[in-house]
Amino acid sequence: MPTIHFVLADGSQRSVTAPAGTSLMEAARQNRIPGVIAQCGGACVCATCHVYVELAWLNRLAPPDDMESGMLESAWEPRANSRLACQVPLTQALDGIVARVPARQAD
Repeated sequence: MPTIHFVLADGSQRSVTAPAGTSLMEAARQNRIPGVIAQCGGACVCATCHVYVELAWLNRLAPPDDMESGMLESAWEPRANSRLACQVPLTQALDGIVARVPARQAD
């Protein structure tokens, strides 16, 4: 099972494991990661599972599709490494991925 390292808004880190095929958002919700609200439950219609993926991991992810890119425009302080956690399926190649939780989510 891949390990995910979530860096919380206060700078602390929580490391969790989740089965491959689970989304980054599902792993966060199942492990009660603070700040990952996931209001829409993974339907890619809100930006409340927004995370910043560490740059070293971005090239291992498929680029965001048009729907995700559009939703990221409504995320709080989007950056080049912003992703919606619901759109990042975990694979063994992502073992050790680091995702930073923003200080707040979209309203």
